Amino acid sequence: MTAETLPLRPDDRLVMVVGNYGSGKTEVSVNLAIRAAASGRHVRIADLDLVNPYFRCREARRLMEANGVRVVVPPGAQAWADLPIVVPEVLAMLSPPAGTLSLFDVGGDDVGARVLGSLRDGAIATGYGLWQVINPERPFTRDPDGCLAMREAIERSSRLSVTGIVVNAHLMEETTADTVLRGVDVAREVARRGRVPIRFVAVMEGLADDPRIRAVAEPVFSMKRHMLPPWLLPAGEERLPAGRPVPLGRRNGAHGTYRD
Repeated sequence: MTAETLPLRPDDRLVMVVGNYGSGKTEVSVNLAIRAAASGRHVRIADLDLVNPYFRCREARRLMEANGVRVVVPPGAQAWADLPIVVPEVLAMLSPPAGTLSLFDVGGDDVGARVLGSLRDGAIATGYGLWQVINPERPFTRDPDGCLAMREAIERSSRLSVTGIVVNAHLMEETTADTVLRGVDVAREVARRGRVPIRFVAVMEGLADDPRIRAVAEPVFSMKRHMLPPWLLPAGEERLPAGRPVPLGRRNGAHGTYRD
């Protein structure tokens, strides 16, 4: 499989993406949604990150909708509320028809995965993929033991089993081929001990063409960076409503709001 190939099978109709904070699960989810839509699938993505207010996929809503993706979030101002709101359309997404991909971007770690417990019966009836995104450059998933402990916590909270691993080893702009390859080594041990397959290795475009990365046995998925803080967005690109307060850590300065 080349880096340009979409790492989805025809039976991947209901996919839930989980991972601890900093794993890059939202970036993976957004890239999968856009690429699946470009391949001809009908794609719906639900933002079920009900815990972490930073870098939720709803912030790329206009980008995804411009690429043919249906983004399922609470209506109006509730879309930006840090509240545990699950809209009724999410339940309909549990039974996607042929040719449709229902994608869930789920909150990090076991706390965020609790929302999946309420969707368990429908997910089992349809047949689901629960993919754990692993970034060994984060504090709690630096080694196989940490990754497996995170997996156990997510499974206990969601009452669903992880079915696949997505390797997304990165250090933001400081990511190198060595960073990615170390992540692949960690993930291989997690896959062996946890008896689940590695679905693909997610790598930012450019680096995905490195010969050492292209040589790995697992599928490589080349991604674009879409999840950017407001001050790094291209000129004229609007993601958030004018005047919406930017969460701490996303502000350009001590006191700021994002405006056009």
